[in-house]
Formats: sequence, structure tokens, C-alpha cells
Amino acid sequence: MDKEVEGIILYETPFQESSKIIQVLTKEYGLIGILCRGVLKPKSKFRCKLNKFSRVNFNLIYRENKLGILVSADVIDNYSYLRSDIILISYLTYLCELTYQVAKQSNSPKLYDTLIIALEKINNKLDPLVITNMLEIKYLDYLGIKLEFDKCVVCHSSNNILTLNSELGGVICQNCYIDGPIVNKKTISMIKRYYYFDLKKITSIDVSEVVKKEINNFLTNYYEKYTGLYTKSKYFLNTLIK
Repeated sequence: MDKEVEGIILYETPFQESSKIIQVLTKEYGLIGILCRGVLKPKSKFRCKLNKFSRVNFNLIYRENKLGILVSADVIDNYSYLRSDIILISYLTYLCELTYQVAKQSNSPKLYDTLIIALEKINNKLDPLVITNMLEIKYLDYLGIKLEFDKCVVCHSSNNILTLNSELGGVICQNCYIDGPIVNKKTISMIKRYYYFDLKKITSIDVSEVVKKEINNFLTNYYEKYTGLYTKSKYFLNTLIK
């Protein structure tokens, strides 16, 4: 049965000589695979339409729990601004690769809207690091490892919160602190806002460089320790933004 499906291409692999299989995060079905026959041929009308990280309207033969078969495709957005320099390309690459890994563990259609909103915000020139860190925090819910922002992760007291601890997964109070970096007080309040903010409603961003750096370092370390999803693209991105 032919279906129209909106989605963003997160991953692709060659198939035979002139075809490829694309992994697409869709609004309707979560993550699905689509077989695109003959699209790598020089004269294929789909050759330039099915680029990785493009948002596309697909017409396909949909088969539940099996590869779909491409019938036609029309590009909604190829995020040309995000492909305009190496740093923005690195953000685009990381966000899509991270989403692909998360979707393989939690195939929720809600991931699609979250990713698209984040890409649109960066495409509208809002701070890409802040948007990226917000997405990373929100994705932790899908992975079942939500951070603890409101109470000390050791004694569960909400009083005298001192710092963030990526090893323990949240905030630490003065009484339980032993060692490790002590972050800016604004970092603790801001990372909570990152989690609770509705991405769709954000129109401007005002976060100091110190706070942005501390939040990004904390999330990088937390992802590396607890998720197994620390990608090469995040390492490369962190190298660039330093």
C-alpha cells in the first residue's frame, strides 16, 4: 500500500550497485528503513533529493517491520544554512547521528518533532550549542537515564546544592561534596531550564560562555559514562568549538 510519509534521513548504506537503504525518522512511524532502487544512477531523478540529513516527503510502499520501497520523494528542507560552514555542518551531523542512536533504543514518533524544532531553531541562527545541549537533556528521558536537578543525588536533600557531578548523574549538596569541579551557580539553574524549556517557544537565547561551557562539559561526560552514545561527531564538534 502506498503511503505519504514525512521524515528526515539520518543514515544511509549502499545496496548493490546503484541502490541504497536509508534510515528515516518519520513523524508517523518513528524510525523506518526505505529501499531506494536505482537512486545512485547518474540519471536518477532522486539522486539529488535523498541526501543525508534532508527533510523529505516520501511516497512509498510501506511494510510494517520491513523495508519500505521508495516510489517518489520531494525535499521539504535540505538545511542549506546548516551546511554553510564546518561548525554548523558538525552540529547538523551530531544532532542527526545522536537522534538515530536514540531512535534505535526508543522508537518514539515524538523524537521527530523534537529534532525538527531543534534544527529549525539553529537554522534561524539561535545559539547551536545551547539548542544541542537542550536536545541532549531531553533525549535522556527516552533513554531512561533522566538527570536529577532538584535534589542531591547522594542524600536527596534539596538544601545547599553546590555543584553538578556527571559521575553521579546530577546535583550534589555541600554536605555530600568530596571532590571534583564546582560549577557556577547559574549553571545549575540554567541546566534545569534547559530541561523544562519548550524548544518551540524559544525566540532568543542569552547564556554566558562560562555557563554554556560548563553545561556542555557536564553533558559530554555524562553521555560518555552512561549512554554509550558518545559519537565521533560530538568529539569532533567539541574540538571545533574549543
